[in-house]
Amino acid sequence: MQLNMLKCKIHRATVTHAELNYEGSIAIDGELLDAAGMCSYEQIHAWNVTNGQRFVTYAIRADEGSGTISVNGSAARRVSTGDVLIIGAFAVIPRDECMAHQPQLVYVDAANRMARMTRSIPKQVVQPT
Repeated sequence: MQLNMLKCKIHRATVTHAELNYEGSIAIDGELLDAAGMCSYEQIHAWNVTNGQRFVTYAIRADEGSGTISVNGSAARRVSTGDVLIIGAFAVIPRDECMAHQPQLVYVDAANRMARMTRSIPKQVVQPT
């Protein structure tokens, strides 16, 4: 059995551009692509924290160090400049490897500069109500 597992994500990136009249994709600062382990033309999922919209497209490389997160084409209708996104990519791995699998997680600041990287999501503590 094969499982579709989170390979990597860029957490809380800020949309810098929304370009409707473009072929499609999300242009992502090349340094962030490399840090996350994403490739140009790789399928990515984007979750808009600001408005709840979700969409699937592909990544393209923007200039390194530019801080660019440009949502292009029809996906531009799902964002506004300044919205916060989580951008993830997935990989298919054998079930017997899933327990050892750890995704690459890249956290960015408000200017889309890498703040930290990790391979584990902190456990959430839910307080009783």
